[in-house]
Amino acid sequence: MTEQQLPVVVIGAGPVGLAAAAHLTGRGLTPLVLEAGEAAGAAVREWAHVRLFSTWSELVDAEAEKLLAPTGWTRPDPTTYPTGGDWAERYLRPLADALGETVRYGATVTGVSRVGRDRVVDAEREDQPFTVHVTHADGGEERLLAAAVIDASGSWTLPGPAGGDGLPALGEKAAADHVAYRVPDLNDPAARARYAGRRTAVIGSGASAFTALAALAELARAEDGSGTHATWILRRGISGSTFGGGTADQLPARGALGLAAKAAVEQGHASAVTGFRTASVERDGDGRLVLTAEDGRRLDPVDEVIVLTGLRPDLSFLSEIRLGLDERLQAPVELAPLIDPNQHSCGTVYPHGHRELGHPERDFYMVGAKSYGRAPTFLALTGYEQVRSVVAALAGDTESADRVELVLPETGVCGGAGLFDTPAAESTASADSGCCSPASSVVQAPQVVALGRRPEASASPEASASPAENGGGCCG
Repeated sequence: MTEQQLPVVVIGAGPVGLAAAAHLTGRGLTPLVLEAGEAAGAAVREWAHVRLFSTWSELVDAEAEKLLAPTGWTRPDPTTYPTGGDWAERYLRPLADALGETVRYGATVTGVSRVGRDRVVDAEREDQPFTVHVTHADGGEERLLAAAVIDASGSWTLPGPAGGDGLPALGEKAAADHVAYRVPDLNDPAARARYAGRRTAVIGSGASAFTALAALAELARAEDGSGTHATWILRRGISGSTFGGGTADQLPARGALGLAAKAAVEQGHASAVTGFRTASVERDGDGRLVLTAEDGRRLDPVDEVIVLTGLRPDLSFLSEIRLGLDERLQAPVELAPLIDPNQHSCGTVYPHGHRELGHPERDFYMVGAKSYGRAPTFLALTGYEQVRSVVAALAGDTESADRVELVLPETGVCGGAGLFDTPAAESTASADSGCCSPASSVVQAPQVVALGRRPEASASPEASASPAENGGGCCG
């Protein structure tokens, strides 16, 4: 089989991976999608209960829709906000079905290289096809050849740790039975019982943390949730940008999400604690968890900890590929300056395509959330435009590949998911709730932050005397 007849291997059958396969099909190229899970959108299904802050109009790839049209697929109402489960069942599963046998499940990629060439060897390197090593669900192994590789495997499998230095805090692993790294589904009886009536530390400052705070606040208001309280831990201070774009956000559900988190604090269901960088997680005499900061300060005991400090790309199976990655973000070097969360929100990300996504290894591309490395500012629309450009380049249509056009919504944070189809949170907006407020508004000293008058019944000595911590939202 010549290289021209070999498939283009796509790693991951998530939204961007399946979009890549649709574009490859549209260009007359053969995709082979390898998915470690047992269904399309396996990672998305793990947060099926969470509602996205993007509407259906921003979640369906145009080329994928062309592939779906002959199957009788009906596009959902473009103005509504799906949950992760909706996205997986109403779009990703039908799209994977339309792609047929080109999508393989239970296929975990364990390595990518060039045939007969490790990463050191230069001789005739680019003349060799890729070799992709796969382990199947039954334990069997296989080696596949590919003309090109598009890695759309995402970053879901590597959540960030609680430690303020990017490493697991001391004792974090030992406390694993009371530490979670995902937004809990509080409609699930087991999860609800775990958090109801208990004190939970939420570490994070992005959309996922907002979602967890809003869910815990809702639980606190429920009949079976009396005593539920969250300690929201931020590594930085509170500023006008902390809660995203508010009512100014061009993605209204994303703005409402930040406002709901703000309301959780103002209404006394959560205590925001700033300037706290976790160094250790210890157990007290009652078995509860005590978080200690790098400066030695200690939080009051909590029953559970939810760590939502971002995600990281899994590079373990790419050790023999010549990657060009930014030393900080672990994103392609040409892309990194365009997505640096210290400088950009999702609305200020410059449109980009195959040239920014390339690596020293020709015809190898990272796309989707994985291409953003540790940056939290990724949107599905960005991924769809990425694969359109990359596939055009692989097809030899450089003119189309270079013509990258994409207008993204402005303001707010971009990582994570959204809340509900409700304007109720708008009433909690304030003049300082926009993105990217001046740095002078940031609270520098570690302290508990009161955003509004807390009802007397909700205040407690424990809640009013703790330090705090967490990770990255809009504008760094």
